[in-house]
Amino acid sequence: MPNDPFAASISRHIWGTKYRFREGDAIHDRTIEDSWRRIATALAAVEQNDRASWEQRFYETLSDFKFLPGGRIQAGAGTHRRVTLFNCFVMGTIEDSMDGIFDGLKEGALTMQQGGGIGYDFSTLRPRGMPARSVGSMASGPVSFMRIWDSMCATLLSTGARRGAMMATLRCDHPDIEQFIEAKQDGHALRHFNLSVLVTDDFMQAVHHDREWALVFPIDPADHGKNNESDLIMRRWCGRQQAVPCRVVRRLRAGALWDKIMRATYDYAEPGVIFIDRVNQWNNLWYRETINATNPCGELPLPPYGACDLGSINLTRFVDRPFTAQARLDFAGIEATTRIAVRMMDNVIDASQFPLAQQATQAHGTRRTGLGFTGLADTLMMLGWHYGEAQARDLASKIMRSICHTAYRTSIDLAREKGRFPFFDKDKYLQSRFVRELPPDIQEGIARDGVRNSHLTAIAPTGTISLLANNVSSGLEPVYDFQFTRRVLELDGSFTEYHVVDFAYRLWHDLHGDLPPPRSFVTAGKLSPEAHLAMQAALQPYVDSSISKTINVPENYDFSGFKDIYRMAYDQGLKGCTTFRPNPVTGQILKSGEEAELAPHCCSVEREAD
Repeated sequence: MPNDPFAASISRHIWGTKYRFREGDAIHDRTIEDSWRRIATALAAVEQNDRASWEQRFYETLSDFKFLPGGRIQAGAGTHRRVTLFNCFVMGTIEDSMDGIFDGLKEGALTMQQGGGIGYDFSTLRPRGMPARSVGSMASGPVSFMRIWDSMCATLLSTGARRGAMMATLRCDHPDIEQFIEAKQDGHALRHFNLSVLVTDDFMQAVHHDREWALVFPIDPADHGKNNESDLIMRRWCGRQQAVPCRVVRRLRAGALWDKIMRATYDYAEPGVIFIDRVNQWNNLWYRETINATNPCGELPLPPYGACDLGSINLTRFVDRPFTAQARLDFAGIEATTRIAVRMMDNVIDASQFPLAQQATQAHGTRRTGLGFTGLADTLMMLGWHYGEAQARDLASKIMRSICHTAYRTSIDLAREKGRFPFFDKDKYLQSRFVRELPPDIQEGIARDGVRNSHLTAIAPTGTISLLANNVSSGLEPVYDFQFTRRVLELDGSFTEYHVVDFAYRLWHDLHGDLPPPRSFVTAGKLSPEAHLAMQAALQPYVDSSISKTINVPENYDFSGFKDIYRMAYDQGLKGCTTFRPNPVTGQILKSGEEAELAPHCCSVEREAD
């Protein structure tokens, strides 16, 4: 087929099963170019002026997989279906009552039905064994209710061949935190959830000094004044505006709890950690939001009913003369693509439907977007740079700085043209720690004209959309393996196996035949945890939301070295961290040769809901 954009059969399959617009036997997208045109037309339709020109610019930005909008945008834009264009949501605060719990379950089901992954903080639910006085019974605890969500998710296939994705968080001082940590040691339990512990600065200090740590829960307002004051401490708690009195349920050594987290993630790859105080300290909307949860993969910390409007620039499309001494990266092209991508993603907010009215209010009030990149590892190899070395991190940092600063300048221009985001408070926004780190001209522009979007950058895992783009490496991740067999879900629920070859690896052999690749070709398992973390840390200063990153270690990696990974992540200023070590509970992510992918959804390289 001449000019076939698909160099890999799995990429054509991904397009056909996930993103191609068809209605029964009626096929609307006959080619991927039709899909690009459909998306461009739908997003240009919200423009008040010069729609035809914007449609063409959007189309050119999408073509050749230069810009990859989030999967829900690609699947839903221009189809007129009752679906959301947002990949994921954080749901509302769960009220600690049976009505509140099942209202939250219903909202989650409605959101997943329209195509959104969901994140919940379960810290508001009282611990197991605590009296529920209104009905004269004992609470069963948050983990027991998470099982109901897990069953709901298993029942719903959001759209076509998509599998549901959920995030559950729990505070590090919740009395059921140990049960939460151990919840997925059974290989059949909570398989539709990713789990993350909300880790506070106080807890990290307690771990560092090996202090006693109190597990607490807010007292019932009706009991105020009835408790022994020595058993009460003040804590800020999820769903509460101010610090509230909490009863100390029990105490344990902080170091012992930390070791339990690390042993669990070593043995069965969960939970991850979210450094929640740091998330809130660096939130551009610190003055009106308290964040306690993220989307299913962690790159979007969001307030209740917040939404993910995601997109990724495919860096491999901007490498000139790959694998030569003259190889270079086209920064001007990346910046031009960023400017168009920011406008497209802003238009998604107005083009999308929302499962719940509260989600629409949040999305329109903040106009939050998450622009990042994908294909970093392949790009580094094409330029001849080793992922684990300082010059590679310097380049990655320069790329993300360029995307971030261009995105903010574009959003200022959009504010001047279309208006500021409604929740904008100039003085308070300019006090945000992230905004204070931006170049002076950007801060001056925000002071003068405002900004269209409260947040602009995030780095998502991009597992499926990177496969669509001829299997470029995912997000900022190193290549997991250069070739492998992948088992892919079909529309009818069956699985098909594909032999998959990494984009840069295939390109090298197309150009050089059987000549062995240079040393810059490195896989995730050959990199130390320190190298993984260093790359994430190099990018975080230019990401106003967060970064989805998995630290892969080999099965034989010693626990004595492994147990410090999350602590190193904290010390390097990261907002969160996830690890994966092949283990008997979850298997391994991908298997080479003739063996198919066996890992469950939540631990695969397709962690995002796209």
